[in-house]
Amino acid sequence: MDFIEQSLATNTTIFLIAAAVVWFAGTKLSRYVDIYADRTGLGQAFAGALILGVATSLPELATTLTAAYSGAAKLAGSNLLGGVVMQTAVLALIDALVLRGKPLTLFSPRSSLLMLGVMLIGLTAMASAAISSGELFSIAGVGAWPVLLFLAYLSSLWVIYRYEGQPRWKPTGEIAQPPESARDLKDAYHEKYADVSLKAIVGLFAVASLAVLAGGFFVARTSEAIAEQTGIGQNFIGATLLALATSLPEVSTTYSAVRFGAYSMAAANIVGTNSLEIALFLPADIAYRAGAIVDALDPSTGFLASLGIIATSLYLWGILERRDKTVLGMGVDSFCVLVVYGVGLGIYYTL
Repeated sequence: MDFIEQSLATNTTIFLIAAAVVWFAGTKLSRYVDIYADRTGLGQAFAGALILGVATSLPELATTLTAAYSGAAKLAGSNLLGGVVMQTAVLALIDALVLRGKPLTLFSPRSSLLMLGVMLIGLTAMASAAISSGELFSIAGVGAWPVLLFLAYLSSLWVIYRYEGQPRWKPTGEIAQPPESARDLKDAYHEKYADVSLKAIVGLFAVASLAVLAGGFFVARTSEAIAEQTGIGQNFIGATLLALATSLPEVSTTYSAVRFGAYSMAAANIVGTNSLEIALFLPADIAYRAGAIVDALDPSTGFLASLGIIATSLYLWGILERRDKTVLGMGVDSFCVLVVYGVGLGIYYTL
């Protein structure tokens, strides 16, 4: 189906339906992963970064491969790097809308989250370096930078997995507890699935993941068509509409996780997904046949990487300081992230 031949109204309708499917399936994913992590003893941070992060990145994978294969390299690149700062802003919105009165980072004093954030900053800086320098060399049409980014991502997962099993230090002082309503909701979820086997939980997780992937495919194709039909341009559409739509799984899973008190999993899901965004430059480069995808990106795309680094650094500051202070019902760090995102997006539109 060639979406560019459809009317703008038709593409918008398909986009909204697909986005709704992604949202609904995403709300289920965090529940299944939380139950799986509890039953297997897998750490919440690692489960959020790897299992939930990979599952909620399926729309990004569908979007990236579809856009790159069709030659829309700018759309693919701006979606990946725009998604990093977009999804970090998701944490701020969840903080403002769900945890009013207490900062989200007050409930996430895990050193493994700090390590996740540091790894993400390193990966995003490497992506920025790749855009600035251009492709170094390529073999069989695959560039060196995407391979290096993917290997760095795998290495970060290994480091985080080993560290969470034997953390070298823990925070001192009072550890804030989730609100009673969140604990009650989590108990209700676990009670509902008490008689469901672990194998069935994995099956339900797989079904929800496939729904997210299918919805993500249609979101990607219609977004590309909307970019052409409206004349807004691939860069800005990729950094806003497409990044927002493909971030729906992260929004829904993070919202669901925070509601039942799995705060570390919620934060790890966002940071883990953002790390995987950088690794997806490799499949994007393989799918893009017109040359090296890094060389096809505008220098302005590196600005999105810088915004992602700034937003991630603000949350690391929040986790380290753990201030029990809010601005407009959200943590100071969340407020700063939203300001950076809003101002940054305005600057990016002018580039």
